[in-house]
Amino acid sequence: MTGNYQLISVTNFDEPRPKPMAETGLIELPHSWAVIPPQYTLSRHVEVLIATGSTILVVDSKETQDQMLQQGPFTKMEVSPNGKFLALFTCDGKLWVVSADFQKNLSEYATKSKIPPQQLVWCGTDSVVLYWDKIVLMVGPFGDWIKFSYEDPIFLASEVDGMRIISNDKCELLQKVPAANEEIFKIGSTSPAAMLYDALDHYERKSPKADENIRSIRPELIDAVDCCVEAAGFEFHHHYQRSLLKAASFGKCFLDHYNSDRFVDMAQTIRVLNAVRYYTIGIPLTYAQYKRLTPEALVDRLVHRNHHLLAFRIAEYLRVRTDKVLIHWACSKIKASSEDEDVLCRAIVEKLAKKPGLSYAEIAKTAYDSGQTRLATKLLDYESKAADQVQLLLSMQEDETALIKAIESGDTDMVYLVIFHLKRKLPLGEFFRAINNKPLACSLLEVYCKEQDKELLKDFYYQDDRRIESANVILSEGFDASSATERISKLKVAGKTYHEDRDSVLVATAVEDASRLLQFQIQLEKDIHQTFVGLSVSETIYKCTTFGQHAKATKLKTDFKAPDKRFWWVKLRALVEMRDWENLEKLAKSKKSPIGYEIGAFKEAGEQAFLNKDVEGLRLVRAKCTNHIVAQELDSLLAQLTTK
Repeated sequence: MTGNYQLISVTNFDEPRPKPMAETGLIELPHSWAVIPPQYTLSRHVEVLIATGSTILVVDSKETQDQMLQQGPFTKMEVSPNGKFLALFTCDGKLWVVSADFQKNLSEYATKSKIPPQQLVWCGTDSVVLYWDKIVLMVGPFGDWIKFSYEDPIFLASEVDGMRIISNDKCELLQKVPAANEEIFKIGSTSPAAMLYDALDHYERKSPKADENIRSIRPELIDAVDCCVEAAGFEFHHHYQRSLLKAASFGKCFLDHYNSDRFVDMAQTIRVLNAVRYYTIGIPLTYAQYKRLTPEALVDRLVHRNHHLLAFRIAEYLRVRTDKVLIHWACSKIKASSEDEDVLCRAIVEKLAKKPGLSYAEIAKTAYDSGQTRLATKLLDYESKAADQVQLLLSMQEDETALIKAIESGDTDMVYLVIFHLKRKLPLGEFFRAINNKPLACSLLEVYCKEQDKELLKDFYYQDDRRIESANVILSEGFDASSATERISKLKVAGKTYHEDRDSVLVATAVEDASRLLQFQIQLEKDIHQTFVGLSVSETIYKCTTFGQHAKATKLKTDFKAPDKRFWWVKLRALVEMRDWENLEKLAKSKKSPIGYEIGAFKEAGEQAFLNKDVEGLRLVRAKCTNHIVAQELDSLLAQLTTK
C-alpha cells in the first residue's frame, strides 16, 4: 500500500511486474488489512481485505466491494492457511470467525479485553490463537478455549497444520492431534488401527490375544494398516515411528493383496524428516508441511543453508535432480576457498565429473565475480552448452576465446553474436585483426556484408589487401546504382583496379566496354529521347534499328566488334518486326549475307501478307521469290486476294 492508499500487487517474485489494483477510496489509514492469495479466490486474482470504519472492503484488480458490515471497527484480521476462513478482532474485544466470502458466521467469542492482541494467528485451520503480553489464548471452533502463560517475549508463526511459538531459547509446535494418531492412542480406543497396534504388542509378548485382535478387525484390516502408516508420518519420536510402521507391516502379513507403495513412501519420508530434524540441521518439519513444501523445495532449503552433503544424499535417495546441489556447492567452495586455482579447479571437476551434462556456466560466473578470472576460464572449458559458454566469456571480456569457442561449436548464430559484439566494441582495424586468422568468421562476415553492409565489406577487403574482391564490390555497386553518371564513375574505379592485376586483363576490358556502352547509351537517350541505359549491345542495336538509327547501329557494331552474324540476325529481326521491307532489301543487297537465305521464308511471308490482306506486300514477296514452286503458291494467293 502506497502513501495515498493505492494497492499494488506483485504475484511473481521471479519476474516481478507490479500491477495497480482497484482504487480503495480510503482517506485515512485502515484499522487492519489482510491478503488472500490468488489460488484461494474465485476470481483467481489476489484479493485484499481492508478494515475501515465499521466495515470491510474487498479489493481486487478490477473493483472494490463494501461488505456493509456493522460489527467493526476490526483492529486485527487474519486469513486461514487454506484461504477459506477469516478471523476478526473487534474493538469491543470480540473474536469473530467468518467464511472468506462473508456468507457464513462460523464462531463468536468474547475475550473481555478491549486491548487488541499483539498477534492474531491461525493454528492450522482448526483454531485461532491470540497473544497478549505473557498470555496466549487458543480459541476452538465451538467457543472452547485454553490459555498458556509465557514469561519471555514470544512470536507466533502460523503453519498449515499448526502454529510455532518462537521464544529466545526454543521453538515449540502447537497443533491439533492428527486424527490418525488420536484414533490409535486415545484412551480406551477400539478402532481397527488401535486394535492392530495392540495386536503387535501382544505378538511381541507371545500372547495368543494377538490372533484374536487380528481376527476381530479382519474386514477393516486394510484401513487399519493405512491408518498406522499415516500416524507414523505425524509422529516426531523415533520409537513411535518404528512401532507404528512395525504394526502396519505386521498387519500386511495377514492380507492377500495390499499395495505397499504407500508404506515404502512413508518409510522414505520419515527417514528424510528425521534427517532434517536432527539438531545439527535444525529444520523441525512436520509431515503435512513436508507434503506442502515438496522434496525439491526442501533440498533447495538445505542447499541455501549450506548443508550440501545432506541435500545431495536426500536428492539421490528421493531420485530428485542433484544439479543445483552440486552447482551451489561448487560456488560456495569458490567463495570460501583460498586454495590455488588449479587445485580448486581439479577438485570441482573431479566432484562434478560423475554428472555428465552439468552446466559449469554459473560456477564459472561465480569464480569471475570473485576475481578468479583464470579459474573461470578453465571451468568454462568443461561447459557443454556453447551458448552459455560464449555468453559468459563475452561478459568476462575474453573476446578471442569466446570467438574460438563459438567457431568450435559450429553454430553460425553464435559466431555472428560474437562478431557483432566485437564490431560494436573494437575500433575497425582491431576488429578486422581479431577475425583475420579465423576463416569461418571471415566467411560469415563476408556473407553478412554482401547483404547488409557493402561499406564494411570494402573496408574488410581493403585492410586484407584483397583488391580484386574490393573491385568486385565496387562493380556490383555500379550496376546497382540508379544514376547512370554514378554507374560510369564506379565502373571506371573498378576497371582501374582490374587493370593493375595481370590476371584480370579480360575483366578490365569487359568493364571498359561496359563503361563505353553506357556513355553511348546516354548519348542515344539525349538524341532519340528513348530509354537505352541498361541494355546489352545486341539490344541497343535492335532498338536503334527499330527507330531508324541505322548509322548508329552500324557504329555500335564497329565500336564493340559485334560479329557479323549476330549483327545481321539482330537487324533482320528488327526490320521484319517493323515491316521495313525496303531497308531489309538494302541489307540483303549490301553484301553477301553471312547468315544465308531461307527459301521457306518467302512462303511464310506470303502467307502472312495474305492473312493481312496486304496485296502490295504479297506482290513484293512474289517479285523477289526465285523458287518456281513457292512462286506458284504465291500466285494462287495473289489471285484470291485480287478477285475478292
